[in-house]
Amino acid sequence: MNEICKEDIMDPARAAALQIALDQHGVLRAGEALPPFFHQAYFWEPLPPDGLGRDGHPRVGDLIPDMGLPRRMWAGGRLHFHTPLRAGLVAEKRSVCESFKRKEGRSGSLGFVTLRHDLYQAGAHCISEWQDLVYRDDPDLASPKSLPPVARTDEKQAEAVTFSTTLLFRYSALTFNGHRIHYDLEYAQSVEGYAGLVVHGPLLAQLLMLKAERELGPLTQFSFRATAPLLHTETATLCRAGRDLWVRGPDGRLCMKASAQ
Repeated sequence: MNEICKEDIMDPARAAALQIALDQHGVLRAGEALPPFFHQAYFWEPLPPDGLGRDGHPRVGDLIPDMGLPRRMWAGGRLHFHTPLRAGLVAEKRSVCESFKRKEGRSGSLGFVTLRHDLYQAGAHCISEWQDLVYRDDPDLASPKSLPPVARTDEKQAEAVTFSTTLLFRYSALTFNGHRIHYDLEYAQSVEGYAGLVVHGPLLAQLLMLKAERELGPLTQFSFRATAPLLHTETATLCRAGRDLWVRGPDGRLCMKASAQ
């Protein structure tokens, strides 16, 4: 397997900027533990314009094989938190493509990719992360859309959240996520077939992780699966029952489900 290694300093200012964007109280300082999933704001991969695909992501063909499918979606992931990453210190990220396969589905060709990322700091293995991506053909805008799953309504804890274009911009910038479905309305609608700008799947996962940590204590594991897109014009509900968490759209559809340990 081709392994890609990157180093980055866990700049406290960048973590603090993400805290502010997420409307969190407090500002991280050097030496303090980063909240779970905040490593998404580091290990950027800046490329010149000719190194990007049409969607704004880096072109496939290096770490991720090119399966000839243009649309990318972060479908889910799993994380094991071994020991916290700390602000102000250098960390290393080692990434490999664990698996990839192409299948034919009812909606066309699908490509499934699983990346593994291992993060180290000061000689300690801090985080193991598996990132599941799905690649798809362009949509047939004239075809009827499949019905999304219905979300549970038995939550014990719930909170409503909204997503402004400013938040989507800030999250894209801080995580160096160039996917145009999050900021380019014409592209999102005319090319990828969405009704509006799409809220980042990792942003929803981040909010669920922070909720889980607030209500359950420090996390050792977290897994999530995106099940339907959420648009920035929609109010969502973050829900929890025990160690199950989910995001419910305004029409009752399930947008994401997760489990915390």
